[in-house]
Amino acid sequence: MKKRRWTTFLLLFIFFLGLSIMLYPALSNYWNSKTQSQAINDYEAMLKAMNDEDYTEYFNAAAEYNKALASLDFPLKEYGKIKGYNEILSLNSSGMMGYVSISKIGIELPLYHGTSQEVLNVAIGHLQGSSFPIGGESTHAVVSAHRGLPGAKLFTDLDRLEIGDTFTVTILNQTLAYQVDQIRIVQPNDASEMAIIEGGEHCTLLTCTPYGVNTERLLVRGTRVDTIEHRTIYVSTDAYQIDTLIVTPIVALPILFVLMMIVLFKPVKKDEGDD
Repeated sequence: MKKRRWTTFLLLFIFFLGLSIMLYPALSNYWNSKTQSQAINDYEAMLKAMNDEDYTEYFNAAAEYNKALASLDFPLKEYGKIKGYNEILSLNSSGMMGYVSISKIGIELPLYHGTSQEVLNVAIGHLQGSSFPIGGESTHAVVSAHRGLPGAKLFTDLDRLEIGDTFTVTILNQTLAYQVDQIRIVQPNDASEMAIIEGGEHCTLLTCTPYGVNTERLLVRGTRVDTIEHRTIYVSTDAYQIDTLIVTPIVALPILFVLMMIVLFKPVKKDEGDD
């Protein structure tokens, strides 16, 4: 009897360990999605307290930074010559400057200053040394996010984008639309495709590739367009549609648990010849 209790305990431990491992990616992604949505809601709430003069001041500061950046010979290496990066387009201490929407792969993610691991583990980071994504001639913004994290979708599906697809970047009260015009795979130390093109207005989405290997970089560049046809509009809300990857195990696992309990605790019939 004592041996059977230990066997039962071991089976239960294995069951709940497997359950935790199975549910972690889906639940973690769900939690991160809720957190990202809340960050965007909070950002939009702050904008309601601003007026036209505030917007002009923020955009002018960003435009001056972009102009100074474009005058450098190697902006991605020499950006340290320009001071005040973290204060530009920063409404509070969080460092959030806006958000990026890519309707084809169903994401809308906060955009923060810099590409520290703290930022990239949960959202999109703006690559310092690239232009702020506010538009204007001779600008090239680069924004980056991780791919393939077990608990966050982020840029996992970025390789699904094709020439002609679109995405938007919202900064303060301005939403800029970009159409993909170039897709490149480069080595990590190759920054040539992220250079500012004189007269151009570009924004590049950057992530690691191949999936799970991460030895190269996938660059999806968009050029500024006036409008996006048939754009999917994302509305930030407290409601969130739960993915089937979450629903399926939540429904199936209790059933399996009950069946396991029935098998474990089913009375053992004694043979008629036993005393």
